[in-house]
Amino acid sequence: MKIYIKNMVCDRCIAVVSNIFREAGFPVKDVQLGNISVETAIPTEQLKLVEEKLKNSGFEIISDAKSRLIDQIKNLIIDLIYKHPEKMRVNYSDYLSDQINLDYSYLSTFFSSVEGVTIEKYIIRLKTERVKELIVYDEKTLSEIAFEMGYSSVAHLSGQFKKVTGFTPSYYKSLGKRKSIDSI
Repeated sequence: MKIYIKNMVCDRCIAVVSNIFREAGFPVKDVQLGNISVETAIPTEQLKLVEEKLKNSGFEIISDAKSRLIDQIKNLIIDLIYKHPEKMRVNYSDYLSDQINLDYSYLSTFFSSVEGVTIEKYIIRLKTERVKELIVYDEKTLSEIAFEMGYSSVAHLSGQFKKVTGFTPSYYKSLGKRKSIDSI
């Protein structure tokens, strides 16, 4: 049985969701960002208890197809930006279309109508949050960050960063503020 779950954005989320299902007595077959597969069907009463525990941890079971598609788009983008920076030079529209097997113009229109923001702007917001994280860690130069995040130059990264945050990367470093991924 596959269950779709909203707000799973990192490996810690996967661990928390897995633990909730295991503690409820349901052996987990597979867990990925946005979904979990358990070996047996879950009776309605027990599913309500699991759903309550998930809510207490900041997650939600997604029951409708539209929400699942939005969550799938977001998880693919998050996965690309946070787990596979080596693929950052990919064409996002082709990547999403290939992964979801739907026309990008449909995905884009649908995403914008539900989320109130384009996929492109969502990607820029996520990339900006990732850049913030990398700046605060202070382990890489701006040139290294720009390359890792798929920007053509430090100037391009800095310009986009300032457009989104209102600050230059160096000024932001002195502030050290970030948002969590699921609030974007």
